[in-house]
Amino acid sequence: MRDDASWDEDVRLAVYRAFAGHGRAPTAPELADAAGGSLAVAKQALHRLADAHHLVLDESEHVVLAHPFAAKSLGFSVMGARTLWWGGCAWDSFAIPHLVDDEPEVLVATRCPGCEQPHALVVGRAEPPTGAQVAHFLVPAARMWDDVLHTCEHQRLFCDESCVDEWLTATGQAKGDVLDLGTLWRLARGWYAGRLERGYRRREPGGAVAYFAEAGLTGPFWAPPATRV
Repeated sequence: MRDDASWDEDVRLAVYRAFAGHGRAPTAPELADAAGGSLAVAKQALHRLADAHHLVLDESEHVVLAHPFAAKSLGFSVMGARTLWWGGCAWDSFAIPHLVDDEPEVLVATRCPGCEQPHALVVGRAEPPTGAQVAHFLVPAARMWDDVLHTCEHQRLFCDESCVDEWLTATGQAKGDVLDLGTLWRLARGWYAGRLERGYRRREPGGAVAYFAEAGLTGPFWAPPATRV
């Protein structure tokens, strides 16, 4: 008899592979197939996966986030040669070409929240894109899962740091951390490695700190919570 962990992994893979291959969440029949023909078993698995921060569900039990993929617009479109995705945030959008083997280069499109200037960046695996744009992360690492949709909605690309400052003044928000494109690319490059494979495990806090430091991100803002991230 199979245990919950086994069903959870089959359902997790069905979710991630639907997003990676088709740019969408899995259908109800696809979820049921992953759970031995039972949609009820699949939904139970989805809730356990959400509790473990593998994905995010809405009130109707639909998957809205399976990082780096989103089921709705959160400010970023990511266009490959074969597939169009919604990127969960700046971090996630830059991560997709590193995760999806068949799409080594994508076009990330967004608008600056400060001035509404459109931006389109070609993001690939070999090197970061060039440009003056910066990413602003509002929520520190230790609190990113407190309200993950709010977190993702506030990991955005701006024209430059002056646009960040103007947006913060207009919205009354406190400044988070500002990343240049190279740092954002290094952060995204390997963060989700293995997520489309069986047996994927989320990082322990110590591993997350080491990964952030390798990308050039240190200090209190990047101190993770006490559980896996």
